Amino acid sequence: MGPLLSAAFVLLLAMSAVSPALVGNPVDYTADEAERTASENIVFDDYRGKGCVDDSGFVYKLGERFYPGHSNCPCECTEDGPVCDQPECPKLHPKCTKVEHNGCCPECKEVKNFCEYRGKTYKILEEFKPSACEWCRCEPNNEVHCVVSDCAVPECVNPVYEPEQCCPICKNGPNCFAGTTIIPAGIEVKVDDCTICRCHNGDWWKPAQCLRRECLNGQTLS
Repeated sequence: MGPLLSAAFVLLLAMSAVSPALVGNPVDYTADEAERTASENIVFDDYRGKGCVDDSGFVYKLGERFYPGHSNCPCECTEDGPVCDQPECPKLHPKCTKVEHNGCCPECKEVKNFCEYRGKTYKILEEFKPSACEWCRCEPNNEVHCVVSDCAVPECVNPVYEPEQCCPICKNGPNCFAGTTIIPAGIEVKVDDCTICRCHNGDWWKPAQCLRRECLNGQTLS
């Protein structure tokens, strides 16, 4: 056997002696190691001083204006990176009901021009009466201002409320109590055979002044 064949035979024997676990089986890596190895092999383009890249991966030239995906304010690509407009936006009207965000600053497109009161709506400067005792107006600031009628104290002990009237009225005029009996004011009233009563002038809430005379069998004794 020649020298070349002898060397080949020795190499074959050496390979057969290697453990099967180390021959023909790839080395297993963990997921983190595989991702790190893959990321190390990726070459990113360097646009510094040449252009700008937005959130979506689009590349813009120096001096070019563009809108980042997260903002409505324009940016300009410079050698130092994107320079974006950051204006001081005006405050929105507190009664704004429709806002648009098409530009760099939000814009109010519709302002509330009515008032809401007890579930109903009223136009600006509209006057209305939610009840017999209230007078209200829808103010330009969309608030409702109301005035409640100040009723005078009725001069009777049995006032009544009429429909569509705010304050109580004395349908039978001023009066007062004489015991449990209501008598009209301004005159003397004989409440029984022996008693004459009269209301205090202006003091209707006080019991009537009464004068009881001596009498026999319903006849007044002189």
